[in-house]
Amino acid sequence: MSDQYGDERPGPYQGVYGSSGQQPPPQQPPYGGQPGPNPYSYAPDLTAPPKQVRIAAAISLGLGALCVLLGLFALTSAGAEIANVLTGDPDAKGLVVGVILVTSLAYILPAIFLRKRRRWARTLLIVVAALGIGGGITALPASLLGLALHGTLLYLMLQEPTKRWFQGPR
Repeated sequence: MSDQYGDERPGPYQGVYGSSGQQPPPQQPPYGGQPGPNPYSYAPDLTAPPKQVRIAAAISLGLGALCVLLGLFALTSAGAEIANVLTGDPDAKGLVVGVILVTSLAYILPAIFLRKRRRWARTLLIVVAALGIGGGITALPASLLGLALHGTLLYLMLQEPTKRWFQGPR
């Protein structure tokens, strides 16, 4: 609205900085300091992995460490009994150690490279978790803990913060 002198004043539904094109004055920090980021605003740190990735990496590393420990036990005198339980053949000690080595790598490699934002590590962990769930279902009820851990890994890798973090810059 213009008055008789051509001055524009805000109408009843316009704010102080209404349609006149004026900008609000910049906020000055107290005591003449430099303006900085608002400490109360939330800006996620896109370089740090989300908690879902950190938890999944810890679970995967723990499962890999357990596989390494089982592999070390298989190299001792208990190796024949471990091979007999897993395959039904006490002479399959070498096969069991080899499979345990591959399995431990399938857990440890993604655990290391997840935090480095490698997409292949996320994909590998999703596949390993799906295989673990499949194996856990076939071994019920003895495999409830393994089924829960692999289900948790799959759930963490498919959550939205994890997806967004892996889509970001490397």
